[in-house]
Amino acid sequence: MDKKLNRIIESGTRLTFLLLLAFAGVTLWLGHYVLAGIEACAIVAIYIYYRQRQRRRRSEMRRYVETLAYQVDDASKSSLVNFPLPMVILRIDTREIIWGNDVFYEIAGLHEGLFETHITSALPGFDIRWVMEGKAMCPYDVAMGERKYNIYGNLVRSGTEEGRSLLATLFWIDITEYSILRESYEKSRPVVALIVVDSYEELYKGASERENSALTAAIDERLVAWAKSTGGIVRRTERDRYLFIFEQQGLVSLTAGKFAILESMHEVKSSEGITATLSIGIGKGEGTFAELYQNALIGIDMALSRGGDQVVIKTKNAFEFYGGRSKEVEKRTKVKSRVMANALRQLIRDSSHVFIMGHKISDLDCIGAAAGVAAIVRKSGKTPYLIFDRNNTSAIEMIDKLRAEVQYEGSFITEEEAIIRADSASLVVVVDTSRPDIVEAPKLLETVQRVAVIDHHRRAASYIENAAISHHETYASSASELVAELLQYIVTAQEVLDTEAEAMLAGIFLDTKGFTIKTGVRTFEAAAFLRQLGADTIEVRKMFSGDLNTYIRKYSLIATARQIMPGVSMAVTEEQVERIVAAQAADDLINVADIVASFVVYGEGAGTSLSARSYGKVNVQLICEKIGGGGSLTGAGAQFADKKPREVAVMLTKAIEDYLRDNPVKD
Repeated sequence: MDKKLNRIIESGTRLTFLLLLAFAGVTLWLGHYVLAGIEACAIVAIYIYYRQRQRRRRSEMRRYVETLAYQVDDASKSSLVNFPLPMVILRIDTREIIWGNDVFYEIAGLHEGLFETHITSALPGFDIRWVMEGKAMCPYDVAMGERKYNIYGNLVRSGTEEGRSLLATLFWIDITEYSILRESYEKSRPVVALIVVDSYEELYKGASERENSALTAAIDERLVAWAKSTGGIVRRTERDRYLFIFEQQGLVSLTAGKFAILESMHEVKSSEGITATLSIGIGKGEGTFAELYQNALIGIDMALSRGGDQVVIKTKNAFEFYGGRSKEVEKRTKVKSRVMANALRQLIRDSSHVFIMGHKISDLDCIGAAAGVAAIVRKSGKTPYLIFDRNNTSAIEMIDKLRAEVQYEGSFITEEEAIIRADSASLVVVVDTSRPDIVEAPKLLETVQRVAVIDHHRRAASYIENAAISHHETYASSASELVAELLQYIVTAQEVLDTEAEAMLAGIFLDTKGFTIKTGVRTFEAAAFLRQLGADTIEVRKMFSGDLNTYIRKYSLIATARQIMPGVSMAVTEEQVERIVAAQAADDLINVADIVASFVVYGEGAGTSLSARSYGKVNVQLICEKIGGGGSLTGAGAQFADKKPREVAVMLTKAIEDYLRDNPVKD
């Protein structure tokens, strides 16, 4: 009975007495005076018992601590009571202060009489899980008043009869001066940035000398004014490049301002209406200037491969992205395509085997680009080997058409067969993706050292590094468009099959939604070239014709759509939906008036997938990246193996809210 009463009183002492007093008060108010008197006597008796027990426990614990101290250091006859450092002993199960020395009570602003006070009374939010995990030191600095401390601790067991629970002994080490010095050091760490005017050629093309000077002066003026607040230096190193060196504390202010230079630079326009945009790569960390510069180079390459008009901060192990709201500027020159075509042809000729693959759950753009590369491989005198899962694709009809061609006999192989064939001189050509985690054959990618990448999506934080060739152009509508441009410098019309030309045209048609979004002059030039190669537009259009059941499923999915916030619609279903049906539903939802972005969340296999679309006012890639997906400005998606559609919808809604808060939609 005594132990049960102890447990009742230990659990929320103040609340217990308040409830008892309240109960007695209600009894008195109802006129039961005798009963109220009995209750009052009982409360007084319990309180007296509690106080006596508390004093006894405090005395026992003090004797225990004293005994422990003499056992630890009997020679010096010292005790923990006189220990010079702040010290406290806690109960692990209740987080209550069992004992503390005078120094601890002084820095915590508590009185020694506050026995069994919860540790959060002295340190709001303080967590002792690190002690329970066996760590000797708190992983973060702890502030008490104007001082900062490192906390060291260990676990001990109480030897008292009543308090045989696990205890934590904590010691406070004052590191205020060290913390100030460390903070000053971190703020003064150097940061290296590279700035590129990524629309330079288009901005200056056809401009007079006078206009050139005015544009350059306007760009320089804005850059210098923006950089001035950091106390750093910015210098032009090439006609379209700047080197910017400053301190870490300056980066904090630039980040807080969300790199306002990106928006400010949009005010600079040429006489033809071309807007100036910047890409900025920033290297920060603990490395040398050479390492920071290398990080800045990686950052600027990442920014350009994601479409430009953004900032990428590269640390040792991570990327941070800012901006990226503008549409990509189409490059007018095809010099890079010609250079890439020659380099790819030579790389193929020097390879023993050439394997071609795209992303998992391949689509028409993926298959079309692969078919175009296969034509280049044949032209180079090699046998193309294509790796695609026929049972897990949205382009099964196109794959079957290619397999039926004599030239493709034995070309479609599995990942295991490719690994057996591969040697040190083999080449893997990856199309329509640059992410190693979503390629069709990840083990083959790890096995083969020579890799070429052809992709049009904005680059994600994880990408295929050290590729021998990386033809990554985000201005392009599709991977098929990029491959079609390469074909113009390598093959003749007679060396490309009609089926291959149709596959590439279908890929362009898919990613442009029937030539309505993300189309430029070069998109139509590529389509015209494919038509010359023998692509039948009627056959291509038939590939996008669905049966009645497909239409019913698509519009049933659209019927679940709701406008979750102004300009944003979302359809969510727990049912299993084919990916192509979900993509078509997202395409149709974006056609609704006043809708700037659409999202479709649906069940796929044992997990969940989503498709996202926009016309450019909202960057759906950035939204999907927040929850582990990716894509491009106008089309993106994500897959979740272990989540339900409703769970993904909640995550997605939060990501959309965060994006729109930082990037409000402009009319």
